[in-house]
Amino acid sequence: MAEHRASIRWVSAADPKAFLAGRFSRAHTWTFDGGLTVEASAAPSVVPAPFSSPAAVDPEEAYVAAIASCHMMSFLYVAMRAGVVVEGYEDDAVGVMRKNERGAIWVAAVTLRPRVVYGGSAAPTPAEVERLHHQAHEQCFIANSVKTEIRVEPATR
Repeated sequence: MAEHRASIRWVSAADPKAFLAGRFSRAHTWTFDGGLTVEASAAPSVVPAPFSSPAAVDPEEAYVAAIASCHMMSFLYVAMRAGVVVEGYEDDAVGVMRKNERGAIWVAAVTLRPRVVYGGSAAPTPAEVERLHHQAHEQCFIANSVKTEIRVEPATR
């Protein structure tokens, strides 16, 4: 199948003592295979400024955005296949972090609240909308990946 790549880059500007004391910037970049580079950082709720960048994307919000974006694209596909015309789609997705049974913090729930504008001769019924969203959820690559095995393969120098 396909591979998807992202390059993560971080360089410390802190002296070794500041680094070991946790007084270093978590700002870094994500560069995607298409060439787009995005400023990223730890979430300010996890690492307070000035050691995080509130203007940057943090992994937790990127995770929520990936889920919402994948659901939207799956929804557009299943709507098209069902002959339902979609003219607009908006979602203000929210992820909630909690501690799990081991005390580890995780993104425990993501709530999607899509607002869809339909076109064509007839809008789908509420039951059809529910069915389309269910199908989209079942087909979303990211939703199907939340139990993905994660491998850590550090490079050695």
